[in-house]
Amino acid sequence: IRSNPGGEKTLLELTDEELEFALRLISKDGDKLIPTMTGLLLLGKSDSLGRLVPTAKATFQVLEGTNVKVNEETSKPILEVLELFQSYIKPWNSENEFEYDLFRIPVPEFSYAAIREGLINAFCHRDYSMLGNVRVLIDDEGMSITNPGGFIEGVNINNLLIVEPHGRNPALTDALKRIGLAEKTGRGIDRIFEGSIVYGRPLPDYSESTSRNVRLYLRRAKADIAFAKLITSEKKRDKKGLSIYALMILSCLREYRRSSLDQIAELTKLPKNKLTVSLEQLVERGTIEAVGKGKTRSFMLCKRYYYNNNSNMQYVRQSGIDDVRHEELVIKLARTQNGIFTKRDVMELLGLSDTLAYNLIKRMTANGEIELSQSGRYAKYKIC
Repeated sequence: IRSNPGGEKTLLELTDEELEFALRLISKDGDKLIPTMTGLLLLGKSDSLGRLVPTAKATFQVLEGTNVKVNEETSKPILEVLELFQSYIKPWNSENEFEYDLFRIPVPEFSYAAIREGLINAFCHRDYSMLGNVRVLIDDEGMSITNPGGFIEGVNINNLLIVEPHGRNPALTDALKRIGLAEKTGRGIDRIFEGSIVYGRPLPDYSESTSRNVRLYLRRAKADIAFAKLITSEKKRDKKGLSIYALMILSCLREYRRSSLDQIAELTKLPKNKLTVSLEQLVERGTIEAVGKGKTRSFMLCKRYYYNNNSNMQYVRQSGIDDVRHEELVIKLARTQNGIFTKRDVMELLGLSDTLAYNLIKRMTANGEIELSQSGRYAKYKIC
């Protein structure tokens, strides 16, 4: 308990007994000191937990196809299980990496911060009066963390990111916060979503939760390295990091490309007033771009993202999808390619046939907008 660097420093000055009282791990019955439910769950011995809290069990499983590779059940206290399960997960959580400046940034299949918060939430918010285990399952599709007991009153899958933090076991949650294991603000759910967003992966999925179980599902998916680089550069610019509203906006624009405020609000389930503030901040930073005005105004990721993703054509197409003429789109694309383009580029960009692309190029040449740079079968053109 004392060794965690994220814990309250004042706890270090207390004696063992004072610490146990401060964290509500023990209570006094006359002259006797007796463990509380929080004390048993965090530090109790397995046999005591099996006798006094028989529902306090956890299971870790790994499946490859239909083959069971790992199947471990434990009645150990929460502090031990958290360490144990994180060590179990490590061999099954492969990593890649990408280069950023002079550094190599590791990209795990599942974010360790998201896993930790998912586990802590499962133990903090489970219903200990119900039979059933906290269960971690890794299979070919992804990872799920399930706990007995549905969402507590006032919480549902549509308001997870905005509902006021409150839990089913407040004393347990408070103790984990004070020793530095749980998020002090009670916003551990933000970390779970951030863990998927920063690598450009699908958002965490709670859709299979019921009135009896909460299930967090993290789907396997290839990381979007161009997006991860964008997030890394934004974090470097601002030590405070990006808010969950900004991260959700960026995730939405990565997946759905160009979107209006109304569309973003509908997709993220976040309030428009807070989204508006984050959108304007992201535009000012140059992280996203605004296209159009008034009711037709929409947003898209910045040119940097599309350039790093080798998607110059997609950038031009998205940024000019409504109000830019074909000639302007071609010029815009050429400027992203050192002023050079081919007929094939025009066909792919605008979805034109060979003949229509040729006619457009001919017209632009006659107007003095472009000129032939390299003749022959693979002719190239450059802007004047």
